[in-house]
Amino acid sequence: MLKRLIYLLLLIPLSCIDPYQVEVPEGEQLLIVEGTITSGPGPHAITLTRSATYGSDYEGFIRPVQRAIVSLRDDQGGTVLLTESQTAKGSYFTDAAFRAEVGRTYTLLIQTSDGKLYSSAPEKVAAVPELKNLGFRTVVIEQDGGENPKSGIQLIAEVDDPIEENNFYYWRTGPAVYILETRPDLYTPPISPTNPNPIPQPKPCCVYCFRTEISDNRSIFVETDDSFNGLTTYLPAAFVADDGMRFVNKFRIDVRQLGISQDAYRFLRLVQQQTETSGSIFDPPPATIRGNMFSLDDPKEVVLGYFIAAGESTQRIYVNKSELTFQQNRAIIPDDCREVEGANFDPPADWKP
Repeated sequence: MLKRLIYLLLLIPLSCIDPYQVEVPEGEQLLIVEGTITSGPGPHAITLTRSATYGSDYEGFIRPVQRAIVSLRDDQGGTVLLTESQTAKGSYFTDAAFRAEVGRTYTLLIQTSDGKLYSSAPEKVAAVPELKNLGFRTVVIEQDGGENPKSGIQLIAEVDDPIEENNFYYWRTGPAVYILETRPDLYTPPISPTNPNPIPQPKPCCVYCFRTEISDNRSIFVETDDSFNGLTTYLPAAFVADDGMRFVNKFRIDVRQLGISQDAYRFLRLVQQQTETSGSIFDPPPATIRGNMFSLDDPKEVVLGYFIAAGESTQRIYVNKSELTFQQNRAIIPDDCREVEGANFDPPADWKP
């Protein structure tokens, strides 16, 4: 039987398969404009990048746009020139003294290094109701497959909405500061050719530091007062996840409440809807969301992003670990806390819990 099988296999013709070469043309490089100016303190940033039409998930397809001329023009003819950052490529900043004025209208103008001209539609700075108070509630999110639940805090904005106008709200988080606790008593030098078997070498200092970090909260929190016009209400403004370090001791964060235009609200709401799709067959199909930017040279050119001009009201909140109802696994850092990026032994000058 085995011999017969071998014989049959020998009768089967064998051949090589040539690989099929697929040439995929690179998509059109689209200009993406992201930036907000507010009535709050500067500097304010505008970021310019270019991305292929088939998305930004592929490494190398997002490229910063450098050496551009970026300026703001107001409705009274005043012009403010932005300066490109030396470290953050493609980011352009106003000076720290610049604040957008409520009631004024601003236009963003861009000239790229190859001479192409772009402009935003005029954006009027809306007055923003005061962010009266900032609270929080703890959130625990159960995970599938028996994994440890995720947890964090939902920041809640208390707003006294004025009755005489239609308001559109947008919340952004500012820098966060927290007391970082590490374990220098567990320090062991890294393995190296000269030290293949390192032994523990506890450090005498330091356990406690103050660490500053820029929030990576990518969720969009926007709201219109259609259902609470003229009332005091409480609205979700941000979510901060527990990473095993932030809430071990004391945590502080600023929340900026922005008053935006109706068009800006519609744009952000569409982006929010697309980013929060669940992946089911009932989700709306993804689509290119056009903002308020356009080319002055070619009206048919697609420009992505939105230039926002907004009024700003800010509140700060401190959170103690004793106020939380969740207990995330604590991150162990076996080193001097001053060795952690963004950490310093001395507290910030405005640390006043």
